[in-house]
Amino acid sequence: MITLDLRKQYKHLYQPSAKKVELVEVPRFNFLMADGVIEPGLGPGASPLFQEAMQALYGASYTLKFMSKQRRDNPIDYPVMALEGLWWVADGEFSFSRKDNWAYTVMIMQPDHVTAEMFAEALQQLRKKKGDQPGFARLRLESFAEGRCIQVMHLGPYTTEPETIARMDGFALENGLTLHGKHHEIYLGDPMRAQPEKLKTVLRHPVKQAGA
Repeated sequence: MITLDLRKQYKHLYQPSAKKVELVEVPRFNFLMADGVIEPGLGPGASPLFQEAMQALYGASYTLKFMSKQRRDNPIDYPVMALEGLWWVADGEFSFSRKDNWAYTVMIMQPDHVTAEMFAEALQQLRKKKGDQPGFARLRLESFAEGRCIQVMHLGPYTTEPETIARMDGFALENGLTLHGKHHEIYLGDPMRAQPEKLKTVLRHPVKQAGA
């Protein structure tokens, strides 16, 4: 049996330094994804639709892992990757002080051997086991390439992310870069279990040369 560990293979992308902002090139990866919008008056932690998307995402990811491990030919075992989120607003300014206008894509990276046929089979197994939950219909398997990005490890609660983002903005300015695309977070800690000060979150943002 082959064993993959994508987090180790791409350690520079999933375990960056917390001390300095770095410029990286993020290649094309395959992800399970689900889109949504935070409901008015709520934040991600209190949003039923957000929780629905995450449950479906994890359910499908673990089903694919076990399907890969148990297949007769070329079985492959691997740890399920971390939850990631792309965040943006359709109108107005993106602000951590107001979260009920945020749109999102939550996603989990999948190994290259996971195909559309495997994904369809995983959904079929989930529906047979848990019923046709609405979150399953929101899932898709899609490739995604971010390209040139700046990133850094944020240590501590999500409420202090603006301080780290300010460091990223300063790095971009010093290096003649401008931000574009969507704010990207990779959650290496479980906010339901870890103390807020012990959380680790990779913050990433696509960049381009100023004036380009």
